[in-house]
Amino acid sequence: MSEFLESPSDSGKSSVLSLRAEDLDELLTRAAERGAERALSSLGLENGHAAADIRDLRGLIEAWRDARRTAWQTVIRVVTTGVLALLLIGAAIKLKLMGSNP
Repeated sequence: MSEFLESPSDSGKSSVLSLRAEDLDELLTRAAERGAERALSSLGLENGHAAADIRDLRGLIEAWRDARRTAWQTVIRVVTTGVLALLLIGAAIKLKLMGSNP
């Protein structure tokens, strides 16, 4: 890394660090990678299997969403079938198709 560091002046002011754009980009990239590694580590995903673990989690979430969607569809079908059955029974009673004939 090519850098230029000025020594502190006699007045006690802080030093100035000058970096080339490529060096600054490399420094920022390394800092971002270290930050990402720390974040993954804090989540317990530091063992190199983080990508597979995250794919598994996404798969589980998708399966949960599918199960929830299917459950709602089933509830709606059961309610619809029940309402239609009640309408048919009511129509049959109204038309005296069911029940005892005196």
